Amino acid sequence: MSDDADDERRTKLVKAGVAVGVGSAAIVAALLYASKVKKPKRGSNAS
Repeated sequence: MSDDADDERRTKLVKAGVAVGVGSAAIVAALLYASKVKKPKRGSNAS
């Protein structure tokens, strides 16, 4: 029984870790994209 519980806990931790990793990568990609898009248009749109 403890083996099943350990496997379930490990699976949940792995899924959580993957979700955090994917989320972090998405945030980094969004920030990089935003910084690339904003720089060329710095003077044309003052909002």
